[in-house]
Amino acid sequence: MHTDFPYHDIQSAPEAAVPTLRQSEQRFGMLPNLMRKMATAPALAEAYLALGDLFEQTSLSPAEQQVVLLTVSRENRCEYCVGAHSVLADMAEVPTAVTDALREGRSLPDPKLEALRRFTAAVVETRGWVGEAETTAFTEAGFTPQQILEVVLGVGMKTLSNYTNHIAGTELDQAFAHRAWKAG
Repeated sequence: MHTDFPYHDIQSAPEAAVPTLRQSEQRFGMLPNLMRKMATAPALAEAYLALGDLFEQTSLSPAEQQVVLLTVSRENRCEYCVGAHSVLADMAEVPTAVTDALREGRSLPDPKLEALRRFTAAVVETRGWVGEAETTAFTEAGFTPQQILEVVLGVGMKTLSNYTNHIAGTELDQAFAHRAWKAG
């Protein structure tokens, strides 16, 4: 455990993080360990929630959003986020076959979602230097230039949480434990 990054609560968090922790608790019905760790840097916690709100407003469907977030988390080998977003994907009614394939790094049964997975993985793997072939395949699958940049938003959002979890040693919450995932 990384002791420099405590699991804050409303009482122990820096004052500037308290409103964000309250908002997170209200949104999730609990205070996720990720937010408890992020509270050490109030601006990070606030930015993460704000980016999440903005990502939810994109033209990507809730299922497509979860494909992006799970793909980024798997590519970054973030055990916390793959576990947590597996539960959130279940709640968004993403078919289990899709979520399981994402967790295992397999092709998705839905061709459009597979194009989204492949494009998102390419963005992460190339650090944004995506080739024309990948971009063309993505748009030919029915996605738009706007959605290319919305994927970038999702990648940025998840990179904040993935890297925080790696550095801070965030443990998966009990509420997500039934969908725990281990990087292979």
